[in-house]
Amino acid sequence: MPAHWSIPRRTFLRGIGAAIALPFLDVMEPATRALAAAAPSGPAAAAAALPKRMAFIYVPNGKNMVDWTPTTFGADYEIPAILKPLAAHKNDFSLITGLAHNQANALGDGGGDHARSAGTYLTAAHPRKTGGSNIRAGISVDQVAANALGDNTRFRSLELSCDKGQASGTCESGYSCAYQFNLAWKSETQPITPEVDPHAVFDRLFSTGGLSKDARSQRDKYTQSILDSALDDARDLQKKLGATDRRKLDEYLTSIREVEVRLTKNGKFDIPVPAADDEPIIPLDYNYQQHIRLMCDLMALAFQTDSTRVATFIMAHDGSNRPYPQINVNDGHHDLSHHRNDEHKKALIAKINTFHTTQLAYFLDKLKSIKEGNGNLLDNSMICYGSAISDGNQHLHSNLPVLLAGKGGGTLSPGRHFKVDDMTPMANLYVSMLNRLGVPAKKFGDSSGLVEQISA
Repeated sequence: MPAHWSIPRRTFLRGIGAAIALPFLDVMEPATRALAAAAPSGPAAAAAALPKRMAFIYVPNGKNMVDWTPTTFGADYEIPAILKPLAAHKNDFSLITGLAHNQANALGDGGGDHARSAGTYLTAAHPRKTGGSNIRAGISVDQVAANALGDNTRFRSLELSCDKGQASGTCESGYSCAYQFNLAWKSETQPITPEVDPHAVFDRLFSTGGLSKDARSQRDKYTQSILDSALDDARDLQKKLGATDRRKLDEYLTSIREVEVRLTKNGKFDIPVPAADDEPIIPLDYNYQQHIRLMCDLMALAFQTDSTRVATFIMAHDGSNRPYPQINVNDGHHDLSHHRNDEHKKALIAKINTFHTTQLAYFLDKLKSIKEGNGNLLDNSMICYGSAISDGNQHLHSNLPVLLAGKGGGTLSPGRHFKVDDMTPMANLYVSMLNRLGVPAKKFGDSSGLVEQISA
C-alpha cells in the first residue's frame, strides 16, 4: 500500500440496501492533513480540526431542585444526590444556575406551562396559544446550527423522542399538541416531528433508502445484519488499513451490530402517549431504559460518522404522566410533580430525576468511549441537558436545571458549578454555544448577551 494512500471522508461500506458511513480514520483526507497540521500546536488545536457537535436533551416536569443544585460554586462543589450517577464525569460537565425562560411564563395567556415549556425551550420564543393550525413559536437554536452546518453532513439534524405525540388537537389548556411533543422548529410555524422508533433511525443511518416494516421483520426473523450485505466492502477496506484504523473500524462495526441485536430483542418502541394526564398503556415487552439507551447509541453513531452534527432528544415530553415501575415509582410523573411539599412525593420525584441522569451518564460514557483525534467524541461535543421548568410544583421557569457537557472541541472549560445573574435568558447560553460551534451569532430569541463563563 503506498504511503500516501488515502480515502475520502465520505466513504461508505456498501451492499444491497446498505450504506454504512465510516468513522474518522487516520487514512482519511483532508481530516488527516488537518490533524497533522494542527498537532504541533497541541491537543486543543488538533481538536479544533475535527467537527464539533451539538445535542440538546430534554427531560420534563422540572426537578426536585434541592437535590439538583450544589450548595457551593467552583470546581470543588459536592455532587448533589440527583447527579450522583454522573460523578465519574464531573470534570466533563458544568452546572449553570440562574438561567431562565421568561417566554415560558404565562405573559397573560393563563394556563399551559408544560406546552409553553417545550415550545419555548429551544426557540426562546413565547408560543402562540392556539389549538388550531395557526401555531407559532420561533426557529429553534438547533435549526440555526443545522442551517449553517447541514451542507457538510448527510443529515442536517437528527430529532429523536421516546414519546409519540398526537398529530393534531390540543394537549394542554388550549395549546396545540405541536408545542408539547416537538423541540425542533424549522421556522416560526413549522415544528419538526421527532422519530420515536429506533428501528427507523437505524435504517435511516445505515440503509440506502429505509426498509419497509415487512422487510425489516424478515431481516430480524432470520437474524440478518445490515453488515452482512456490506461484508465484502469491509474486508477489502480492512486489508488496506493500518493497525490503528483496523481496530477503529472493527470497534465501530461491532457497535453497529450490538445495536442491531438489541433492536431485535426489545419489542415495540413507538408507544402512543394519550392526551392530558391519562396513564399511558405500555406493552409488557416495552423497556423504557432500553429505548432511551438505543436512542443515545444512535446519536453517538450519527456523530461518530459525521452523519449529522446537530441533534435533539426528548426523553419524555413535558407534562408526561409516565410511571416508572422499573425504579418502583408507580405513580405518574406529572401527578408527582405537583407534590405540594409532600416529602414522600418529592423523594419519588428525585428517584425519577436520578433515573434520567443515569441515562445521561450512559450517553456520556458512550461518547467518551469513542476515540477521535487526540481525545474522544465527548471532547468534540456540546451536550446541553435540562428542562424549561425548575420546580414542577409551582411551574417555575427560573433558576432552571442546566447541565452542559463536553469540551466543544476545546472551546469549553467544564468541571464547575457557576451562577449567572438571576433571570439571565437561557438564550444567552445558546448564543454562546452557537459561536463556539462556528456559527456566528449576536442575537437569538430573547437573548441579552452571552454566558462567557462556560469557557472561563
